[in-house]
Amino acid sequence: MFNSGRKLALIAGISVAAATLSACGSGGGIFDRERPDEFAVSRQAPLVIPPDFALTPPTPGAARPQSVAASQQALDALFGGPQQRSGVEGAALDRAGSPDAAIRSQVGDPKTQTTDKGATTRDIVAAPEGDGQDAKASVPQP
Repeated sequence: MFNSGRKLALIAGISVAAATLSACGSGGGIFDRERPDEFAVSRQAPLVIPPDFALTPPTPGAARPQSVAASQQALDALFGGPQQRSGVEGAALDRAGSPDAAIRSQVGDPKTQTTDKGATTRDIVAAPEGDGQDAKASVPQP
């Protein structure tokens, strides 16, 4: 009797455990739920109180005038957006003039003449990087 009561308790315990655990796997639980895409979230422009309360209300569905596209916000964050040029930079750009729009195709043209700068330039370009501690300069005497 003691042995059969123990078997019955063991079978009842296994049945309860199996029933409890079967509820965990059938519905998918937290692993199959729909999640939002965290990369598709963008910030909304902050609310601004207009200085003139006689303004007409915005048209439904129209773009907000103070909102900037997310890609433009990213470019502004990376590169700082348009900046005012200094006087020196403006003068240098004025002296340089406007670039030729077809310069890339002209440089790649086989008829473009190039100048061989010689072995010294190739040696400088091919030189290994260093910290300059062993660098020496010599000036040839005429």
